[in-house]
Amino acid sequence: MLVRDAMSSVVLTIGPDHTLRQAARLMSARRVGAAVVLDPDAGGVGILTERDVLDSVGAGQDPDREKVAAHVTCDVVFADSGWTLEEAAAAMLRGGFRHLVVLDAGSASGIVSVRDIIRCWTPLRAAPGTAVPGAAGTEADGTPGTVDVRGTAAASP
Repeated sequence: MLVRDAMSSVVLTIGPDHTLRQAARLMSARRVGAAVVLDPDAGGVGILTERDVLDSVGAGQDPDREKVAAHVTCDVVFADSGWTLEEAAAAMLRGGFRHLVVLDAGSASGIVSVRDIIRCWTPLRAAPGTAVPGAAGTEADGTPGTVDVRGTAAASP
């Protein structure tokens, strides 16, 4: 499966002068973990993630005063829409991040996240009480999009 098949093509775009609170509200309203930051003065594309907002708030900074420009990642690692999901996952692992801005014909066309990749790689949509293959005495109990696994996995020989 390719990145273009898994990515979200509806991308939240914000500017560098937004406050972190404004960015967080927009991200929350759209239920996304990252926003593309377009800075017309700098002429580049950046990314702001939920982790950037959490790091700032955790450091005691005021989200009503902190600007996105101070927290945006500008040295973005881009994914090509024609990459395989394995290539995207490897890039995320190497870089230590959970979102990639996707390029198609040289322009940003979407974002692919770890969650998008997992959703594509997980064929099992476990219903409550469904046995989980490979885990002895384990049941899945969850709601769509989440799974709570209880029990112990059988030890490998």
